[in-house]
Amino acid sequence: MFTALNWSKWLGIPENYADHGGNVDHLIDIVHWFMFALFVGWTLFFLFCLWKFRASNNPKASYHGVTNHVSSHMEIGVVIIEAVLLLGFAFPLWWERTDQWEEVQKTDPVRVRVIAYQFGFKYHYPGEDGKFARIDRTLVATTGDPCIDPDDPNGYDDFVTTVLKIPVDRNAILQVTSTDVIHNYSIIPMRIQQDAIPGRDIPMWFKPIQKLETSVVCGQLCGENHANMAGLMEVVSQNAYKGWAAEQSKAALEKTLDAQKAAKALAKK
Repeated sequence: MFTALNWSKWLGIPENYADHGGNVDHLIDIVHWFMFALFVGWTLFFLFCLWKFRASNNPKASYHGVTNHVSSHMEIGVVIIEAVLLLGFAFPLWWERTDQWEEVQKTDPVRVRVIAYQFGFKYHYPGEDGKFARIDRTLVATTGDPCIDPDDPNGYDDFVTTVLKIPVDRNAILQVTSTDVIHNYSIIPMRIQQDAIPGRDIPMWFKPIQKLETSVVCGQLCGENHANMAGLMEVVSQNAYKGWAAEQSKAALEKTLDAQKAAKALAKK
């Protein structure tokens, strides 16, 4: 589709950086062209009514109203077109996304827990072993607490950051949750968002196709400082991500082991 015909470009929507984003933009274009056609059509009809039923041409009011069914047919036509948009575009796009879930899990995706809180985001990575620690939500001590069970060995190398860093050209699965109220995790350049609900980890997935640094925002009114609830996401090369993740995981493991040694030494005293 020519850029000149893309409503997503006219509306100033940021460039798409996700593998599936083209389908989303295409749906936006179709819906807005349909809205534009409705606007033109109803405007012409309104102007026609102003001319057709002007006072000078109809000095005496008619109380019989419309005697044909043209307006009814037009309304039925609008309903049919809207049904085509819903059944022909929106539902298939949704089915395509949900059907990909099983396939995405087989592609060795990057997995990250996104913890939303008033008013920010934290990111829990599984470490080099690729296994998340057991999550015990009763352990929440502060806002944004990932609630990692300290007795689970799988969590010894888990690490938590304030920046979401993922590799380009690799599927990413984000498990979105919250520790206080309902939030919404939205990444506009990736054409994706997901509500963050306390007590639940809800997955959303996408594949970045270009490197970038961008903001992530909360798309759900969540309190007085909602407007300032924003985070940072970096899409980097595969090698840069591997090096960074290995360094963070190693540091987290060393910190955990040192803490355990200190606790044992203290217990002996």
